[in-house]
Amino acid sequence: MLREGAGAYLTNRDVVTVKGADAESYLQGQCSQDVAALAVGGQTDTLLCSPEGKVVVLSRVVRIDDAVFDLDVAHGFGDIALERLNRFKLRSKVDITLAPRPEVRIRGAGVDLVLRRGLGIDVEDLVRQGRIGQLRGCRLMPVRWNGTGGVDIIGPEPGSLVPDGCEWCDVEAWEALRVEAGIPEMGSELDGRTIAAEAGLVERTVSFTKGCYTGQELVARLEARGNRVARRLRGVVLDAAATTAPLSVEDLRESTLYAVDSEKRVGECTSSAWCPGLGGPAALAYVHRSVGPTTVVTLRREGQTSGRWRGQVRALPMS
Repeated sequence: MLREGAGAYLTNRDVVTVKGADAESYLQGQCSQDVAALAVGGQTDTLLCSPEGKVVVLSRVVRIDDAVFDLDVAHGFGDIALERLNRFKLRSKVDITLAPRPEVRIRGAGVDLVLRRGLGIDVEDLVRQGRIGQLRGCRLMPVRWNGTGGVDIIGPEPGSLVPDGCEWCDVEAWEALRVEAGIPEMGSELDGRTIAAEAGLVERTVSFTKGCYTGQELVARLEARGNRVARRLRGVVLDAAATTAPLSVEDLRESTLYAVDSEKRVGECTSSAWCPGLGGPAALAYVHRSVGPTTVVTLRREGQTSGRWRGQVRALPMS
């Protein structure tokens, strides 16, 4: 349904609310994006970084009013965002709270028409304005990323807003969409070791015209050097004809990439899925910068002693 029509995927988000007289100035010094430029109802993706410039959390920030902002993060990472924000609060006049909320993600090739007919939402209009929509107490967050698009609905009973013509999909279908598009996820592609440039997040999440923020030095230095990092997030598509051992999606996710006929490690897989659009298993992987798209690699899971898997490195998105 995600390749031709529209599908809905039910999940959860952790929402961190920052409110108070210093909310704007405080977040301006913590977020990689220019949150001060957001109008009420405006949204943008941002990073909270460590002082060393590594990713702590990837977040979407929404300005609720002049003194209230919500940052929603992947479920299970709200406590990390909360701890990171509280650590640098010092004397800032802000209150920071955390609450999990259900979320429905609606995506697919036919999603714009389904949303326009079913909910009266013009996704492209919201994207152009950089704003969210509101309906029955829920927020409708427009999304455009690597060729995928739709809305995320956050609020009480978001499933009640899923329009006719939109089918429910499971986690396997969602992961296939995410892997094909090359969208990094907290806990898989993003953790405390990740640099924004490695995951392809700089253009989406970083402002170079705002003032200083925690972790800015590394991000700015890499930008000045053309964001030349040792590894990059890429796709890997299995070559079934050159594979001589049984392979599961889990095997692929836990595989290491090697140069062909060599013991030289050139990458590590982070996520995998059975991808109908690619005709079989595919993965996301951090790959050494010396390995370009179309390069053939050998894949091997730790402890594997026989057989071989072959794959081809791909640029993102893969479809």
